[in-house]
Amino acid sequence: MTDAEHVSIWMRPERPARGPKPVYSRAQITEAAVRIADAEGLEAATMRRIAAEIGAGAMSLYRYVPSRDDLVELMADQVMGEIDVTGMPSGDWRADLTRYADGLRAMWLRHPWISTVQRSLPSFGPNQLLLIERLMGVLDAFVSIDENLGLIAMLNGYIEGTVREEISSAREFRRSGLSESEWMARSYPYIDRLVKSGEYPIFTKIVMEARQPHLSRDDQLRYGLQRVLDCIAAALPPTAGSPMPAHREGQEEQDGPGS
Repeated sequence: MTDAEHVSIWMRPERPARGPKPVYSRAQITEAAVRIADAEGLEAATMRRIAAEIGAGAMSLYRYVPSRDDLVELMADQVMGEIDVTGMPSGDWRADLTRYADGLRAMWLRHPWISTVQRSLPSFGPNQLLLIERLMGVLDAFVSIDENLGLIAMLNGYIEGTVREEISSAREFRRSGLSESEWMARSYPYIDRLVKSGEYPIFTKIVMEARQPHLSRDDQLRYGLQRVLDCIAAALPPTAGSPMPAHREGQEEQDGPGS
């Protein structure tokens, strides 16, 4: 198989059939790239910079990782391995998916550069494959594979969208030099003017009545996550029943069954 026929880095043997024994490994290169990206952003993780980090010649690294896209695939797969899915499925699908959501958010916050990675096509690296097996295994006994794909996509879409906004907001605050409370204080005169104009009743309701914007980031994620899990529950057969968290039971009593 020629280099051109390697559809992904995972199809390319790490050790070439001929030539000198490799001095470095993909793992070393990937770990260095992740360290650099964590500290300075994805764009800083160039082959030249990685080579300096591990004490190699920049051009020699292309023997191990042929392209920038391949490098990003290796980096993304490595950080996916940080999400702990040990013991899944446990038999409690709601607890499993909540644990996964927490792990995914934590991984993104440790490696905010992951929010800038544009990956339309899956590469099916070893850690991604483990996630697929364990995560989709949580619902596999209850729904068809197509339904499973749709439900997990909905879950991932919510988590990633929420965390992407969290990372973006933190980046904007750093750029502005203001804390979140300072930014809100500076925005107050404009918001007050909009409310007093009477032209934006829904926006006014958000400002005056909404509690969600005032929750911590943890609680905001949890608030939406429980509703995503409720939607998943509605798609599962009654035999898949998973206990509703105590705080949701209390919320149901407070809101009423039609809320």
